[in-house]
Amino acid sequence: MNERAMCPGSFDPITYGHIDIISRTARVFDEVVVSVFDNPNKQHCFSCEERLYMASESLKSIPNVVVEEGEGLLVEHANKRGIKVIIKGLRAVSDFEYEFQMAQMNMAIADRVETLFMMTKPEYSYLSSSVVKELARLGADVSDMVPAPVEQAFEEKDEI
Repeated sequence: MNERAMCPGSFDPITYGHIDIISRTARVFDEVVVSVFDNPNKQHCFSCEERLYMASESLKSIPNVVVEEGEGLLVEHANKRGIKVIIKGLRAVSDFEYEFQMAQMNMAIADRVETLFMMTKPEYSYLSSSVVKELARLGADVSDMVPAPVEQAFEEKDEI
């Protein structure tokens, strides 16, 4: 049986914290679908196409990972793809509270799709895309937080 999981997010931009969760998920499942979604509640720094490119380039060394654009409601997108497991990374209790509510709502919409939580490694517990964008905006070195394709994208960006 081909067991598949989805790691969804806006990935604006993808960080080493995201990559850690995705790579650990790839050790457990036969295939991991990384779905890049637009989040209407966020002001994105990078377009969906840029985020897809950065994620694809950053994850290309993991053979069982596929990067795609996510569309619509997360659980409906997972259902359409035949995926029964959504993996969400957690850094802190505050992440759990939000993700718990989302998981409950997703279960109400599509109860055959399960949400599993994976704790981040301690070295990534402070790391978020928002923090990386703010640091990059202020000219800080973010090379230990993001892979080379993201660094390059920041360098090419007129305004962060």
